Amino acid sequence: MAEEARERDSMEFDVVIVGAGPSGLSAAIRLKQLCAAHGVDLGVCILEKGSEVGAHILSGAVLDPRALDELLPDWKDRGAPLNTPVTAERFLFLTEGSAFRIPNFLLPPQLDNHGNYIVSLGNLCRWLAGRAEELGVEIFPGFAAAEVVYDDRGGVKGVATGDMGVARDGARKPEFQPGMELHARYTLFAEGCRGSLTKVLSERFRLREGADPQTYGIGIKELWEVEPDRHERGLVVHSAGWPMDSRTYGGSFLYHLEDNMVSVGFVVGLDYENPYLSPFEEFQRFKTHPAIRPVLEGGRRIAYGARAINEGGFQSVPDLAFPGGALLGCAAGFVNVPRIKGSHTAMKSGAMAAESVFEAIQEGRGGDTLEAYPRRYRESWVHDELCRARNFRPAFRRGLLFGMLYGGLDLKILRGRAPWTFRHLPDHTRLGKAADCPRIEYPKPDGKIAFDRLSSVFLSNTNHEEDQPAHLTLKDERVPIEVNLAEYDAPEERYCPAGVYEIVGRDEGAPRLQINAQNCVHCKTCDIKDPSQNIDWVTPEGGGGPNYPNM
Repeated sequence: MAEEARERDSMEFDVVIVGAGPSGLSAAIRLKQLCAAHGVDLGVCILEKGSEVGAHILSGAVLDPRALDELLPDWKDRGAPLNTPVTAERFLFLTEGSAFRIPNFLLPPQLDNHGNYIVSLGNLCRWLAGRAEELGVEIFPGFAAAEVVYDDRGGVKGVATGDMGVARDGARKPEFQPGMELHARYTLFAEGCRGSLTKVLSERFRLREGADPQTYGIGIKELWEVEPDRHERGLVVHSAGWPMDSRTYGGSFLYHLEDNMVSVGFVVGLDYENPYLSPFEEFQRFKTHPAIRPVLEGGRRIAYGARAINEGGFQSVPDLAFPGGALLGCAAGFVNVPRIKGSHTAMKSGAMAAESVFEAIQEGRGGDTLEAYPRRYRESWVHDELCRARNFRPAFRRGLLFGMLYGGLDLKILRGRAPWTFRHLPDHTRLGKAADCPRIEYPKPDGKIAFDRLSSVFLSNTNHEEDQPAHLTLKDERVPIEVNLAEYDAPEERYCPAGVYEIVGRDEGAPRLQINAQNCVHCKTCDIKDPSQNIDWVTPEGGGGPNYPNM
């Protein structure tokens, strides 16, 4: 290890940002704006593990432009890809064979999308990256931040990228290149939901003490080109109910973009109880509903992806700052669940962190705790928005009916000002034993509306160098068979939306877990839902993973 450390070169910056998503790019842009306004120059770089900016970005997405308005008020004139304003919206409650529309006037104000835009978040990030580079930000796609580097006092000094050219057995290939250390006065972690470095930092600096456990959903999305007569540009449709049972949180979206494109997706709360449930299969089944199938019939599925989503909200936000660094966006968990939005809050968090960093550097500081950042958060509209929404998601732990009734009361009548706060439990603790739960039989996909996992992964353009160390590691190799298979009937085979986990050798009486890491779409669901918390997701070689187009 010492030999490898000596081999590393290092680069010095004022600020290093991990992740070129909405929060990281907003932080970089705001820093450079402040530099220009004050006549100073700071070295700012962004590391992005995807092969390009936007390659790993997946969201619905309906964007509230509030943070973008604050960051780049002239975004319309500069050609930001917000091409489809919301023109109509519907909320459906589904039973197996019917759909009941809930009138818009009965819905909470959080579901009002007037003034918002249906977007490809990946394309928005590509556009933001262009604005950042115009301001002098250095962006390094294809380089995964694999390790936190600490200073002599134990604070964050920067990060190191992963070694390239390492074989599966750990041997160095001829093309081996050691990772590079990037040192900074402050390092901002914007690596998204359930980031691998964020987990390490949270434990080291005890960032979650005093916060509820983070809770998550898995969002599975497809992009379709539909028949022109089935397309209603600007239409937003959400649903609750079928195919979820009354004890499982979940819902869908259909967003009609430009060019006859429709984003269709399904979110399942990862606090579900039945180990036989498959979020992927539930999504495929949802598309066959009589209210949904006609939109897609005759169309063409052109992209697929999946991603974990923070659902903990206000009470699950950890300490945001620590010596030498801070958490931004979904690394901290700023999603507003009833609004089904987190990009605007992520962008605002990046801007607030940037202002705190710039202020500190102007005062000659570095490596300390940015107390101004959590203070800005507490004084911001992000804090207010999340606080008002805090009880919506945990209310559904008591069932669909209670959750919907309470959500209407809390958000529409009390306006989020209830004097109580519901608490969260860790998702992995909610999984029931297989013997106590009914099996779920899913229909065979027809290949027209519903599809299998492998053909779906193909559409995600996922690619990993097969001869590299597995980025899905087991803390104890006995657990998958002795615990997961024996007690839960191997739920990893079902909760993974990409067919990564497979029990082989059952028929021979010698079962073992096979990990097809090359299929991984980086959704992190396994890291979250494994009942023993035995699976650890770490970064693969930079540039690996999905390459999402227009997602």
